[in-house]
Amino acid sequence: MSDLSNIFEEMKNRFNSAAAAGLDVVFQYQIDDGEPYHVTVSEGSCVVAQGEHAEPSVTLSMDSETLQEVISGETDGMQAFMTGRIRADGDIMLATRLTALFPVT
Repeated sequence: MSDLSNIFEEMKNRFNSAAAAGLDVVFQYQIDDGEPYHVTVSEGSCVVAQGEHAEPSVTLSMDSETLQEVISGETDGMQAFMTGRIRADGDIMLATRLTALFPVT
């Protein structure tokens, strides 16, 4: 299992600011076997922080292995959602924007 901070740092490094135009959202990540993180996308910027956000736009729950597989491109996020490996609460349509916001290189 990769260190969660490294996974989220990789996400931040891949951030596509062009895909974030007009977005002001918070993605909360509840990691079943680790610490929670949240990613704030606002005004074309991306900020990653450990912990829970008071008012996330969408909450995504999964284990760290699933997160690593989605970030690496090994697993499709939508497929993981459809098979129950990722659970979502809130504005789940925002989750469909993650691939454009954090493209696999």
